[in-house]
Amino acid sequence: MKSHSIIAAAALALAAVGCKQSEPPAEPGLKDVFGDKFLVGAAINVNQSNGTDTLGVAAIKKHFNSIVAENCMKCEEIHPAEGKYFWDDADRFVKFGEENGMSITGHCLIWHSQMAPWFTKDSTGNLVDAETMKQRMKEHISTIMGRYKGRIRSWDVVNEAIESDGSYRESDFYKILGPEYIPLAFQYAHEADPDAELIINDYGMNSPAKRDAYVRIVNDMKKRGLRVDQIGMQSHTGMDYPDLKEYEESLKAFAGTGCMVAITEWDMSALPTINTGANISETEEYDKLLNPYPEALPDSVSKVWNARMDSVMSIFLRNADKIARVTAWGVSDGDSWKNDWPMKGRREYPLLLDRNYNIKPFLNKYMEEYKADKTK
Repeated sequence: MKSHSIIAAAALALAAVGCKQSEPPAEPGLKDVFGDKFLVGAAINVNQSNGTDTLGVAAIKKHFNSIVAENCMKCEEIHPAEGKYFWDDADRFVKFGEENGMSITGHCLIWHSQMAPWFTKDSTGNLVDAETMKQRMKEHISTIMGRYKGRIRSWDVVNEAIESDGSYRESDFYKILGPEYIPLAFQYAHEADPDAELIINDYGMNSPAKRDAYVRIVNDMKKRGLRVDQIGMQSHTGMDYPDLKEYEESLKAFAGTGCMVAITEWDMSALPTINTGANISETEEYDKLLNPYPEALPDSVSKVWNARMDSVMSIFLRNADKIARVTAWGVSDGDSWKNDWPMKGRREYPLLLDRNYNIKPFLNKYMEEYKADKTK
């Protein structure tokens, strides 16, 4: 009887092995499909980095090999008061990236928006003097970068410094220090972590005037011996903007500085571009203009959206030698910052994954080509 039991157990084991071998291979993720060309990333929120959003976490692990902090490292979150830092969310974000073997980008060190109100002001509410501003910038940068030294691969050092006409944005940093605040920030960042990749980042980078301004600024910093590794093109786009020819020209011009290009905040609105400043009363009709697809994106619109996204992806692929990273600003449509803006209840469809965490149709052909190559 004992020998019969052994034989039966062996047969069951062999059957189990046979079943395992017959299972179809796991469906590849976007990082598998594009990972040999550039890093594939997403901005993640605190519910994802702390594990609360389990579906989002699963999608991040499957599709992305690079992450950036959506909000938890911005000044108002991480440095809310002078001498006071809040590390919990940022620590969890970095730990999440490390545990999953991902390239981590810190976002962002110097930015006029989402800045803690105290950062550029004195006790009376007036702008601080130049020396105080330098000291605060250096302390802020060195403290944050120092905490994560050797753990965070790249940092958005200066964010949104230039206007669309190529002029400097008149932020508090500019008012106090003039154009010099930008090279100072890069100097302080390199001193804080000499091995970190340093990025200058902005939106609307297809604008020829903005393009020329950043090429000039980066070339000037490089001549001064400052480290600048990447120029970030945020790439918040829409169905009718930007001009893709101008966009690709900018990408090539930025690469011409000797920097790699980072696509840092890619999304594409599927909704019509509306001038919210137009003289239209707050009516039900206006709400419908702002939120035309509250339930689902019509197939006809989806086809146009996917075709345009594919055109952008084609730009990335033919310029892959110039691109370090392509990062979507969010994991799935449900996570996008574009939802509920500029009106509550507005529903958007701008990201690579839909609300059910399925990849969008324009990516299917790349997925099929990848799988076909793997079976050869």
